[in-house]
Amino acid sequence: MTHDQIIHAVDVLLIEDNPGDVRLTREALKEARISVNLHVAYDGLEAMKMLHQEAPYSGLPMPDLVLLDLNMPRMDGREVLRRIKTDAKLKHIPVVILTTSGAEKDIAQAYGLHANCYITKPVELDQFMEIVKSIEGFWLTVVKLPKNPTQ
Repeated sequence: MTHDQIIHAVDVLLIEDNPGDVRLTREALKEARISVNLHVAYDGLEAMKMLHQEAPYSGLPMPDLVLLDLNMPRMDGREVLRRIKTDAKLKHIPVVILTTSGAEKDIAQAYGLHANCYITKPVELDQFMEIVKSIEGFWLTVVKLPKNPTQ
């Protein structure tokens, strides 16, 4: 086995306030072809603490990928996205918007804030599971993710 063939676990930060969507995402990623460590923040403020490795998250690894809902309490996804993409230590992390909103203004705003991808959550359970599997297939298997430049 060559060095490139050695499979390392990928750290994913899911920022999502809906416990049902968290559970479904976790279930879909369990079937992933690679090992995924899923960390969950239930609102934007918690997410920023996790990303800045503030207590009680000081030992948490920097995520390789962020899955971000837009509509959340305390700090919405748009503000989280803006903060990630304007922070020199975080801006290299790919951010996939995974939200119920299909509004053109939300899509345009997310890309304007440098989202790497925008996906509208389907209502049907099977379709939601397929979307999460396709995110895993593309972002965690096909795409070469950057290493944390501060490490």
